[in-house]
Amino acid sequence: MTGLPGSPVGADHLFVGVDHEKIVVSPYPIKMRTGRARRDRQGSVTEVVPVRPSGRSREVRVRFSSQLALALVVLSAVLSAVGIPWWAAAAGSVALVTFVSIQQARAARKGTLALPRGEDSYVLHAAEERVAYGRALEVARRVRQTWPALQHMIDPVDADRSLTAALRELAAIMSRRQQIRRLREELGAAALHNLPAGSPAVQALAEQRLRVEGLWRSTAGAANRILASINAAALAGENLLREQRVGETAREAELAISRLSAAASAPADSGPELAERTAAVIAAYRELAPDPRD
Repeated sequence: MTGLPGSPVGADHLFVGVDHEKIVVSPYPIKMRTGRARRDRQGSVTEVVPVRPSGRSREVRVRFSSQLALALVVLSAVLSAVGIPWWAAAAGSVALVTFVSIQQARAARKGTLALPRGEDSYVLHAAEERVAYGRALEVARRVRQTWPALQHMIDPVDADRSLTAALRELAAIMSRRQQIRRLREELGAAALHNLPAGSPAVQALAEQRLRVEGLWRSTAGAANRILASINAAALAGENLLREQRVGETAREAELAISRLSAAASAPADSGPELAERTAAVIAAYRELAPDPRD
C-alpha cells in the first residue's frame, strides 16, 4: 500500500535499514545516501540492506560509457536513415548514456543509508544497541518462518502486527539507551574531580548519576523483556514444528514397520507349506514309478 509522499506506507508498517555504521528504524521508506540497496519485505516489516559495491573503477566505467555512446551513435545514424529525426535519436542516446553512467557510479560506491526524518524514526549508532537490535531481527525472522506451518493455530495478521509493534518498541528503547549511555559517560567523566565530597556541585552530580543509573536499569529491563518474548515465540514455534516432524516420522515408521511385519510373516507360513507339498509330490512319484527290479 502506497501512501502520500512523506507519509508512512501503512499504520503498522515498519522499515528497518542496516548498513556498516548504523541501524535505521522508521515507519517511512528508507532512502540511500550512497550506493544501492536490497529490499526484502516480510509481512509488515521491510528490511533495507545495502548491496556490495560493484568494484568497477572510474576508468572501467568511462570505457564502458564510451563504448555505449559509440554504439548509440551508429544506431542513431541508422534511425536517421530510415526517417526518424536525428535530434530525437541523439536526445535519447544522451539520456541513456547519462542514466547508465549515474547508475554505474552509484553501484560502485559503498552503500550508506540516509538519515530519516520524523519523530517516529530511530537511528542506532552505538555498537551495543546495534548488536542487540540485530539479534532481535534475526529472532524475528525465525518467528516468521514458523508461521506458514502454524497458520491453522495462529492468526498470521495478528501475530505480524504484534511482532512489528515489538520491534518498533524495542527500537525506541534502544534509542533511549544509547542517549543514556552517552549521558552516563559524560557524568562519569565529570565525576573525576578533586572537589570535596560536601560540595553542593558534587552532591548534585551524584544525585544525577543515581537517576541516570535508574533509567539505565529500567530500559535494560524493558529491552530484555521484549527480547525474551520474541525469543520465546521463536522457540515455541520451532519446538512445535519439531514435535510435528517427530510425530510424522513416528507415524511413517509405524506404517513401514507394519508393512515389513506383514511381508516377513508370509515366508514363515509358505516355507513349511512348500516343503510339505514337495515331499508329497516326491512320495506320489515314488509310488507311481515302476520298480527297476521288475
